Amino acid sequence: MTDERTDGLRVRGLRVSFDGFTAVDGVDLDVPAGDLRFLIGPNGAGKTTLVDAVTGLVRATGSVRFGDRELLGRDVHRIARLGVGRTFQTAAVFEELTVAQNLDIAAGAGRSWWALARRRRRLPDEVVAALDTIGLADRADHLAGTLAHGQKQWLEIGMLLVSDARLLLLDEPVAGMSHDERDATGALLETVSRDRTVVVIEHDMDFLRRFARTVTVLHAGRVLSEGTVAQVQADPRVQEVYLGHPVDAPTEA
Repeated sequence: MTDERTDGLRVRGLRVSFDGFTAVDGVDLDVPAGDLRFLIGPNGAGKTTLVDAVTGLVRATGSVRFGDRELLGRDVHRIARLGVGRTFQTAAVFEELTVAQNLDIAAGAGRSWWALARRRRRLPDEVVAALDTIGLADRADHLAGTLAHGQKQWLEIGMLLVSDARLLLLDEPVAGMSHDERDATGALLETVSRDRTVVVIEHDMDFLRRFARTVTVLHAGRVLSEGTVAQVQADPRVQEVYLGHPVDAPTEA
């Protein structure tokens, strides 16, 4: 399904403004290849807007490089073809098709709709591998619409895997999940990040403490803190933000 190559994300001076409001204010961010990075911060910190900029959904200035390719200025579909995949809080799957057909469609760009949607005697190897990875092999012939909430999120991650996404940007993947589903999702992300780069927008602090390798905290469109979970938790500025106290403005050099 994939080779052994991984790529990192490098963001420099990223800025996104809407009608005079700056949502992302000069962010620098390095996510090494193979990292499982959690992106956190209070509502309005700029987390989703940053991911929107990386994936081409909003206009931005600065630089966003994935591997050796600049992403800014490219259309959404061209960024996806460079190996950048993204999920949203609500899973975008074809509920009237089976789990296997969803994966087959994601893996088969360029084939006709009929060829993709019809029932096959044998599934492609990458689809079989993805079914095993996401834990849905026993539900391959079930309609996606009958899956539980967490299973739909796993299916969407599987669709990114078969499309050979090398950078996965996941928006609150465990929101609304049961405890067992959160554990299974964390284990899945650990597996996926063995040969891919994963960035997770998340509010669930228990989930973050268990599975994050590194953490970036955004506040008011800027990077407030970065490091391991322990380092970020010990940062007084992060404690101030999450306790609702103001953070001192940066001083000029």
